[in-house]
Amino acid sequence: MNNIVLCGFMGCGKSTVGKNIARKSGRKFLDMDSYIEEKAGMTVSEIFEKYGEEKFRDMEHDACVELAGLEGLVIASGGGAFTFKRNVEAFKGKDKIVFLDVPLGIIKSRLKNDKTRPLLQRPDRDRVMKDLYDSRYPIYHAAADIVVKGKNTPLKSDFQKNQPFSFETPRTDGLFCGFSSDRHSSSSIHTKQPSRHFCKSASQT
Repeated sequence: MNNIVLCGFMGCGKSTVGKNIARKSGRKFLDMDSYIEEKAGMTVSEIFEKYGEEKFRDMEHDACVELAGLEGLVIASGGGAFTFKRNVEAFKGKDKIVFLDVPLGIIKSRLKNDKTRPLLQRPDRDRVMKDLYDSRYPIYHAAADIVVKGKNTPLKSDFQKNQPFSFETPRTDGLFCGFSSDRHSSSSIHTKQPSRHFCKSASQT
């Protein structure tokens, strides 16, 4: 395994969890959208406004290919990145793709005061979030090698506990070393055999 790549809906905690995994594992954390912004010299919102979604998605794919060629990273992908099969294929087989599976209700609560995501600055944001969440959920699940179910805030998840960290040594019960999954835990981790379920286009990250 070269990199750990986190995917999931906006507000699921990819950055918070990713930084903590990087700290515990000695890897470098990298946010994919920030990587694109740094290369483009403008924000994601500005890229969408000036060039449109198609151009951004091409830049996003280029970033996936470039990052997949590196090693030792924990990567927080953009919310829409893994809804495109070509981006999943850039990482598949070389890196470990982890889906942070957080219920929509919790995500809505986390993002209720968000002023940075253009997609949410609209009166029908709840409907938009539900439609996107429902369409993206099976796609994230299909792309993932590992699914982490979380019902708590990222800072209270099992990723934050002071335990040995490893994604590389599977236990006989299908979980991975370094995480708790007993009935008192707020999150659990399991491996899966992903199916092929992708869409050809997606709305803004």
